[in-house]
Amino acid sequence: MTASAAVAEPPPAFSLGRRVMILVAVMLGSTLYATTLLIASTLLPQMQGAMSATQDEIAWAMTFNILATAVVTPMTGWLVARFGRRNVMVWSVFAFSAMTFLCGAAESLEALVLWRILQGGLGAPVIPLSQTILLDSFPKRQAGMVTSIFGMAVVIGPVIGPTVGGLLSELYSWRWAFYMVVPVGLLSFVGLRLTLPPDAPTGRTTLDWTGFLSLSVAIAGVQLVLSRGQRLDWFESPEIVIEALVAGLAFYVFLAHSLTAKSPFLNLRLLLDRNYALGLILVAIYGMLNFTPMVLLPPLLQQHAGFPDRLIGEVIAARGVGATFGFFLTIFIGRLDPRIGLIGGFGLQVASGLWLMNINLEVDMGTLMANSVLQGIAVGVIWVPLTLATFATIETRHLAETTAVYHLLRNIGSSFFISFCVAEIVRATGANYGRMVELINPFNPVLSLPVVTGGWSIDSVTGLARLAKEINRQAAMIGYLNAFGMYTLASALAVPVILFVAGRARARHV
Repeated sequence: MTASAAVAEPPPAFSLGRRVMILVAVMLGSTLYATTLLIASTLLPQMQGAMSATQDEIAWAMTFNILATAVVTPMTGWLVARFGRRNVMVWSVFAFSAMTFLCGAAESLEALVLWRILQGGLGAPVIPLSQTILLDSFPKRQAGMVTSIFGMAVVIGPVIGPTVGGLLSELYSWRWAFYMVVPVGLLSFVGLRLTLPPDAPTGRTTLDWTGFLSLSVAIAGVQLVLSRGQRLDWFESPEIVIEALVAGLAFYVFLAHSLTAKSPFLNLRLLLDRNYALGLILVAIYGMLNFTPMVLLPPLLQQHAGFPDRLIGEVIAARGVGATFGFFLTIFIGRLDPRIGLIGGFGLQVASGLWLMNINLEVDMGTLMANSVLQGIAVGVIWVPLTLATFATIETRHLAETTAVYHLLRNIGSSFFISFCVAEIVRATGANYGRMVELINPFNPVLSLPVVTGGWSIDSVTGLARLAKEINRQAAMIGYLNAFGMYTLASALAVPVILFVAGRARARHV
């Protein structure tokens, strides 16, 4: 039996009180990942200065954390079969908390990235296991309600985390934003040990190492290409060419092995289920949209718009407020066809993207918070119908594997799209800076206009330095607007895919 096929035995029926205790304990543990990710996105500018890193280098603290989560997530089924669901859940939360402490104690960029990788990898089983535990612990008729409650509770951490983290980083340093998560993690560890029912491993299992390693190498290779391509001039660099070739070869090995092996790491035949296959596409797009603004906005607001960390934390937290409201809306939308909620949610993402494409460096706090709330509402509205539609026709014995792949695609979408956007910002900033400085010369009549001469001067080194800084700000803003345009396009591309999803009545008979 392989990792993909290994599923823990469902727990016995519980009383209502025991189910509520399990729900609370599981929610507390799963909230940690989203909270830490949002806190890290808020702290990127401070960490960049402390580590003397460039923007694309400090982005590794986000992208490699998500990448590590994506690589380890498909192993969840094998880990459960080998060690038991309770052990995997409890010790994943403990290890995640320990790595969070080490992230705060990191003294170099290399150490920070290492601990972030271990943080993502060791905590990876928490999210898919949380969903599997809840779906197994509650009757199927309550799946929608439990998913909604779970989603609403999970956004409580992202509401509080960035705000408190931003305040602590201003009062003390960015390290304390990580340290504050550790006590909550330990509390979650104790709660899970007391509430989760004991279970035995389903037996000694064999991990399909060929499938696992080939998929991991393919994902890591693509991530390295995206993260380092802009700095190394893409395929002009031998390193990028080698990484791309290795990633392509590894993915070919993964596909060939998965389609021919008797017990592959991931069962690709499950993709014959239409709703599940379309759900994976949509959740990848959902992942692309979910975290990208939270990674891009903090450096834009701090480095170019002059926002303090506390206000940046409030902007990110407003997204959690919107998500809470969005999950409340799903209580009513859930009674309708899932496609209605999906189209509405992705439509709100398109609207928020178009709004971001029209901001400038003079943007006010009210506009940013309103847009962040709108994004949060979209996230909340999408999640429940997307989850229900994706797993509507999946048998219970495949839940461990399919939920792992579901969250794998969500994390891969986030990691890859963040890298695409950061690469575009770096490219566009350099290109537009080069074009604009060509216009700064004594023969440009625009520079002699009264509106310009009052604020800028090219007659001194100080004046040229001030002007160069302003040109860099505006060039960077163009890069961010391009990234927001990519965000909007991805949101719009999800709508045609939704039209092919089977409705509730048809899904029961697929």
